[in-house]
Amino acid sequence: MNEHLPSVDDNDGVPCTAPTRGSIVMDTDFDWVRLQHRAHEEFGRRIAAITDWDAPTPDTEWSVRDLVGHVVEEQQWVPQLLAGRSIPQAKASIEPLREDLTEEWSLYSFAATSAWNNSRADAPVQLSYDTVTTSDYLREQVADVTIHAWDLARATGADESLDEELVRAVWSVFAPQRETLEASGLFASPVPVPADAPLQTRLLAITGRDDRRNDDRR
Repeated sequence: MNEHLPSVDDNDGVPCTAPTRGSIVMDTDFDWVRLQHRAHEEFGRRIAAITDWDAPTPDTEWSVRDLVGHVVEEQQWVPQLLAGRSIPQAKASIEPLREDLTEEWSLYSFAATSAWNNSRADAPVQLSYDTVTTSDYLREQVADVTIHAWDLARATGADESLDEELVRAVWSVFAPQRETLEASGLFASPVPVPADAPLQTRLLAITGRDDRRNDDRR
């Protein structure tokens, strides 16, 4: 699996939405702002487990440092875009990340969370692919951080179990897109898993991730 989630444009780091965004189904039973807090808690716990920043990750083109840097950079954009700034305006305000990514995560996670707490769900947000609502952008961000929390857990040997409600929520984003994720060019081929596999396993599988250990694949 060598693809990462389509929350940034690979050329310049500008946030975008996946081409399949139009098929996302919003489940009104989920409190996405609360789930954003939980996703950041999940990712933060995995950062605390890092001992080797150069270790490989399930995103085979990325080291642990690359993966964490990607997620932190995503958080840098959130306050800028939720404030209604254009892509060029936001980009001009974003500073290069410093060496200590643990500290950078704490700083920008707090800033992004504060921005989400004060956002209006129907406000427009300019991303590089399209202009979307804040709600669309929020669901994308929750999905991105959640899946990458698992990536980081696998890379560091930390607990890989994700919050069950987060898994259900992110499943509601990706499951309607399962036929088009690979075709978008942003995801690896889905991993075949039994229909009765745990939901987390099925969620990871449709994003091209296999949560089985090598011994379990024999």
